[in-house]
Amino acid sequence: MLKKPEWMRKRLPLGSTTKQVEEGLSKRNLHTICQEGCCPNQGECFSNKEASFLIMGRICSRNCRFCAVESGRPEKLDPHEPGMLAEEVQELGLKYVVITSVTRDDLPDGGAGHFALVIKELSHLCPDVRIEVLIPDFKGSVPSLATVIHARPDVLNHNVETIPRLYKDVRPQANYEQSIDLIRNAKSIDGNIITKSGLMVGLGETPSEVLEVMDDLRGADCDILTIGQYLQPSKDHYSLREYVHPDTFKIYEDEAKKRGFKGVVSSPFVRSSYRAGELYKDVIS
Repeated sequence: MLKKPEWMRKRLPLGSTTKQVEEGLSKRNLHTICQEGCCPNQGECFSNKEASFLIMGRICSRNCRFCAVESGRPEKLDPHEPGMLAEEVQELGLKYVVITSVTRDDLPDGGAGHFALVIKELSHLCPDVRIEVLIPDFKGSVPSLATVIHARPDVLNHNVETIPRLYKDVRPQANYEQSIDLIRNAKSIDGNIITKSGLMVGLGETPSEVLEVMDDLRGADCDILTIGQYLQPSKDHYSLREYVHPDTFKIYEDEAKKRGFKGVVSSPFVRSSYRAGELYKDVIS
């Protein structure tokens, strides 16, 4: 195990607002990727009344080696989930929400229809809320992607996660080109939709490989990019190879901006939904 440097030490703020968010999630049997994914920013985000909701259960049909979410046999879809999630967002007074999910390869549409129901319920009950969806790859299904986009989210996010060379070891059930194509296809379906992707570093990639991923994403007309430090959830997950220095993150941010990304955030604690509302404003301003 690598020794954690000083820049990776973060105090997690806990207070009454954090407790309110956690109690509301528990009451309505809702989940957040903040909790399931062991995100280091969850205390900060909860304190700011921000959360990224995890729909379609907490069991993923895939077993990516970087991810802390439990894998196995997924649960049945809860038909009440879209309504309860919208009620939680309304009660908390959120203005920007991120909706993500476990991967549901067991479902014919990969869960696209459920995403659409959540978006529509949120739009109905909370008409002023801005909605970002962080979706799985739907095994490359363009009709499933179209189902989500036609429900009219404000931002469509799909993370490439890592460089192509590492996919076999890090994301063995995924395909890099398929993820790039998803971003490209989203713009083909709706040229006005804001697209976004995220990348982890510290898994053994080289700087030149990171820049190549940026080029691929811009080639697919991706609007927003997030880059953060990979943190190994347990000894059984993919090994952390390096703590990337903050100066390198700044270089990546500058390079991404040079390539034309409309919104970029790059630093050790960044996750794909970190500062999501601010990045959205950067793009539309």
